[in-house]
Amino acid sequence: MKTYLQELFRYRELLTNLTIREIKIRYKQTLFGLGWAVLQPLAMMVVFTVIFSKFLNLKSEGIPYPIFSYSALLFWTFFSTSLSFGPNAMIRMGEMIKKIYFPREIIPLAAIFAAFIDMLIASIIFAGMMIYYKISLSPQLLFIPLLVFIQIIFTIGVIFILSALNVYYRDIRHGIPFIVQIWMYGTPIVYSMESIPYKYQHLYVLINPMAGLIDSYRKVILHQSSPNAGFLFIAGIVSIILVFSSYWVFKKMEGNFADVI
Repeated sequence: MKTYLQELFRYRELLTNLTIREIKIRYKQTLFGLGWAVLQPLAMMVVFTVIFSKFLNLKSEGIPYPIFSYSALLFWTFFSTSLSFGPNAMIRMGEMIKKIYFPREIIPLAAIFAAFIDMLIASIIFAGMMIYYKISLSPQLLFIPLLVFIQIIFTIGVIFILSALNVYYRDIRHGIPFIVQIWMYGTPIVYSMESIPYKYQHLYVLINPMAGLIDSYRKVILHQSSPNAGFLFIAGIVSIILVFSSYWVFKKMEGNFADVI
């Protein structure tokens, strides 16, 4: 594992270039360009506000529903965009994989980092919403880098295993949109963590670490309180185990990528 990481570090410039290339290709010949990074979560926020707040009257922890939902959608969109583009990037870059050697994990990593840039752009709207709803800054915001780091680790773990499997079983790319849709409704985005019975919440986070992360984002940003330590611990441990195990599987399988693609 140490050797793999050292080799990955040597190819850091390639990772940067592929990330920039991923962003350019994603928005090439589009009318709104990088504006799509904002439009997607913004449009979903409007739809969710109308359906789940106005029609179904879901509780939002005393927070105005638009910013309640957007605070989750901002970080969820980063995760779902990574899932949408990461595994398929291996197939799109098939010709490059066949011609030259480089650590193959750079390809899905570039897709993840491109999605991270999208999230930073979409954060501008979120900052404006915080000003509009008069949500002040607090020391608890210092937890955000830790939460984002755990989410990135978890995302990498998921993408590595899906990317490796997608090379051998192209059904994966067809199933990912369905997985993302189900996963979203299995995460407290349109509803709050309070909707889950307390005795099941830790099991819920164990099964779905994104649930604990989304709840933590809301606590530190909207409620100006510390995240649930239990949720954060579970999400962190699951993410670390997942990323190391999936990376090991990825490296074991990558030797045949060029032949199979």
